[in-house]
Order: sequence, then C-alpha cells, then structure tokens
Amino acid sequence: MAGTFRFTFGPWNIHEGSDPFGPAVRNSIEFGKKLTLYKKMGFDGIQLHDDDAVPDMNDLTPEQIIKKASDVKKVLDDHGLSAEFVAPRMWEDPRTIDGGYTSNDPDCRNYAIDRSKRTIDIANALGTDLVVLWLAREGTYIRESKDSKVATERIVFAINQMLEYDPKIRICIEPKPNEPLDHSYIPTTGHALALGLLCSDSKRIGVNIESAHAILAGLDPSDEMGYALAFNKLWTVHLNDQNGLKFDQDKTFGSVDLRRAFNQVRILDKHDYGKNGEWVGLDVKAMRTQKDHVATKHLSNSLEIFFKLLEISRSLNDEFISACTQERDYEELDLYIMKSLLKD
Repeated sequence: MAGTFRFTFGPWNIHEGSDPFGPAVRNSIEFGKKLTLYKKMGFDGIQLHDDDAVPDMNDLTPEQIIKKASDVKKVLDDHGLSAEFVAPRMWEDPRTIDGGYTSNDPDCRNYAIDRSKRTIDIANALGTDLVVLWLAREGTYIRESKDSKVATERIVFAINQMLEYDPKIRICIEPKPNEPLDHSYIPTTGHALALGLLCSDSKRIGVNIESAHAILAGLDPSDEMGYALAFNKLWTVHLNDQNGLKFDQDKTFGSVDLRRAFNQVRILDKHDYGKNGEWVGLDVKAMRTQKDHVATKHLSNSLEIFFKLLEISRSLNDEFISACTQERDYEELDLYIMKSLLKD
C-alpha cells in the first residue's frame, strides 16, 4: 500500500465565477500568472485543453500551432511544471452543436477529427503522450435524431484516426452520463473500456474517472476506479465532489461525502496508483462567493483533505479489518471506519 501522488489541475479551475444564472464575479487572471500559483499550492503538473495552450487555434496553420505550443512548453519548464495531458475542446464551436465525432453533418465530423489531430500536435510539443477525450456532445437530446450503433462506430472511427496519426499517443476517455446533453453515448467506465476494445489499438485506450461524473451515473467513484485498475486502464483521475444527481458541480474534494472521498483515496493508495507515472488531477470550482484573494482555496483545501484522508487510511489496523471481514462483522468494521474518520 504505497501510492505515489503528484497533483495537477487545469487553468479553468481558477476562474471568474460565472455560471448559467449569473455573470463573472471575480477578475480574470492571465495564464502566466496562474502558472506562478501551482508550485506554491503543491501542484507539479497542469492539465490543458488544446486552446488553453494555443488560443484561437482554429485560425492558425498546423505549423503555427506547433510553434506556439513549443513556446508554452518553455514557459512550463521555467515554472517547473509538466503537462499531464491535452484535451480537445470541441463543445464550444458552432460546428459541434450536434456533436463532433457523431454529428449528422460529415463536414462537422471532419472538423472534429482534424481538431483532434491538432490536439495531438500540441501534446507532442508539450511533452505529453496523453490526450483526454471528454465526449461532451457525443449523444442526443432526442433518441430518434441519431442511430446509436452508427454513432458508436463514428466515435471508434475518430479514435482510430487519432491512433493512426500518432503511433505513440494514448487516448484517455472521460465518461459522463449527461450534461450538456440529455444522454451521452459513453456514460460510464465500463462503456469507455468496452469502446476501447473496438479500436485499432486497444492497448492505447484508457480512462479518466471523475468523481462527480461517476456520482451523476449513480455509481460509486472508488468502485469505478477499482474496476479500471483491474484492467490497468486508470491513467488519470479528476477528484472533486457532488451533491446529488444533478448538474456537474465540481465541489471541493471530500466536501459533500467524506467517506466517499476516503474510499477513493484508499483504493488509489492500496493499489499503488502513481507508480507508473499517473497523476492525481483535481477538477474543482470555487464558490461564487469567494473574493479574488481567496479564490484558490478550493484547490488547496482539496489537497489538504486528500492528504488527511491518506494519513487516516494508512493508519488503519489492517489485521483488525481482515478479522472483521473474515467474520463478516461489517457492523464492527463500519463503526471502525467512522470512528477513524471522526478522529481529530
């Protein structure tokens, strides 16, 4: 039981606080200034969307994109930061209102695949072989609008195009059951892993499990992580928390259900997560009430909670736990875990 933990978050996790019901409530912080905050808070890596690294990339040639991404790599090096992954941000483009890979418009599908290839170019320039796919609009508002078999085949075709484009890149699918669409085609870890088996090189397909996304699917995040670990496919995680089965809240890790968070930390540590270079990613949002000078507490608080839960997990008496499980005295085990979590 000895995980190796290094932490990342994305620049979007330091944000202005706007939401669907209200405008920004904090000042914007430019990208370079955000980078100065990472090491101070105990983070060694950064998650990036493609256009975080290269803004306005749709207006640039592939050569210009690579040049700008290479410049960002130098800036990251100067701050002692590594790029964990790059993710194509396609859900904001007008051409992806009906999905990217599964769009009913072939020109839009071609755009999505081309954009994904540019994402791979950026990943290479930043020194990472990991591309995360959140299939945001790959689903439907009404079931009759798309054929689910054809849609699945289109996703596989797009991923195969990416695998063929670069023989070293790894594709990490981030499942989510809904939002922004009513129903997504790849809603769970099991769906993501099964999809990988249809691809041309399944060895290069893994998963990114986000706590809130698993909860939205009515599943336990630690069970989803254990399932992926059994396949050696848990290549990154997004830790956060979620209050109920509604919209994606991205709350501070452990702030809603401490025991649920504890079990996520424990499953990762118990099975040596991080020993092969995997990172622990956070995807958390600050509350709108936070003023500018305290608008990063959600990140530092998540990290503090993670380490406190790790300390508790590693202090447990494994012999006592084993005795309880052998006797199937789960009431005794239940109280033992609760008392351990309640200790100061």
